[in-house]
Amino acid sequence: MKAMILAAGRGERMRPLTDRIPKPLIPVAGKPLIEHHILALKAAGVTDLVINLGWLGDVLRDHLGDGAGFGVSIAYSDEGWPALETGGGIHRALPLLGTAPFLLVNGDVWSDVPLAALVARAAALPLNDLAHLVLVPNPPHNVRGDFGLIEGPGGDPANGRLLTACAESFTFSGLSVLRPELFAEATAGAFPLAPLLRDAAIRGRVGAELHRGTWIDVGTPERLAALEHWLSSPEKPA
Repeated sequence: MKAMILAAGRGERMRPLTDRIPKPLIPVAGKPLIEHHILALKAAGVTDLVINLGWLGDVLRDHLGDGAGFGVSIAYSDEGWPALETGGGIHRALPLLGTAPFLLVNGDVWSDVPLAALVARAAALPLNDLAHLVLVPNPPHNVRGDFGLIEGPGGDPANGRLLTACAESFTFSGLSVLRPELFAEATAGAFPLAPLLRDAAIRGRVGAELHRGTWIDVGTPERLAALEHWLSSPEKPA
């Protein structure tokens, strides 16, 4: 199984730090954020990775190399600058991702979502499903949320279905399983991922689950500081 880490963004809200280093190389708990993702994926048994490059892409490639130093194999999808947005970046990387469902990890989030469970989701993704999303409760910076969720049999929030509209909405965590066929009608260029997911959800072809554990979008210096504080707290969960 393969995984793609999204790492092409500019990180405007993290400037001036991201004027000189790509956002995925911002240190968290003593190592670059993207290294945490790589090691978590390896621990979950996923060692075949694709990383897209955009802003300061050469710096990121030089730092990570071919992945051997982390015990993984890394292939790069170089988008140049400006980058191709989330959907366009994934579409460009499809030749590197193969034909099977793959994991997608947003490179600027931190979470304790169990990736081994997401790997199992990918392996058992229903044939009719084009995606499976991990949702989280809405953070202060996204109070309106992104998607609704109908729980699975017996009220199981781990086996739900994605809705485009619902009385209660949740935030897309940036962690998901995608089937390459989600992009069957897409054309090359820059475009967001969300419209493809919404269209597939309308057709009943997207599963979803709700994660109520730790999740932080490391998108601003304030959130980065909050994450560092949480990680250094002796009261945080083991």
